Amino acid sequence: QVQLVESGGGLVQAGGSLRLSCTTSRRAFSTYYMGWFRQAPGKEREFVARIWWSSGTTYYHDSVKGRFTISRDSAKNTLYLQMNSLKPEDTAVYYCATMSVFTPAQPDRGVDYWGQGTQVTVSS
Repeated sequence: QVQLVESGGGLVQAGGSLRLSCTTSRRAFSTYYMGWFRQAPGKEREFVARIWWSSGTTYYHDSVKGRFTISRDSAKNTLYLQMNSLKPEDTAVYYCATMSVFTPAQPDRGVDYWGQGTQVTVSS
C-alpha cells in the first residue's frame, strides 16, 4: 500500500501564492506519473497537472497553465505544486495521486493511489 500525504493548503487572498507538497512512501515510482487533482464544492473532481517522475515531463490543465508549476524532488520522495496568481475559482480540496498511465481525456482512470487531500481557499 502506497501512502500519499499532502500538506501546504490554507487560506490566501486572490493573487497570492501557495505551495502544496505530497510525500509518498513509494520508492520505486520512476516509471509512474504523479499528479494533482482538485474538487470544488458541488463539482466533480478535475485534473490539474501531472509529471512523469523519471524525466520531469509535465502536463497541465488549461485553466492553470502559466500560474501553476508541478515539480518533484526525487531525493525527498516529494511532489510539489507551486500555485501563483491564485483566483477564487481555484478554491478546492487538492489531492495528489500516482498514476500508472495517463490519458488527457480521462486522467483519473489511471490513478492507482490517492492522498487524503488538502484544502485550498482563495478569498476575493
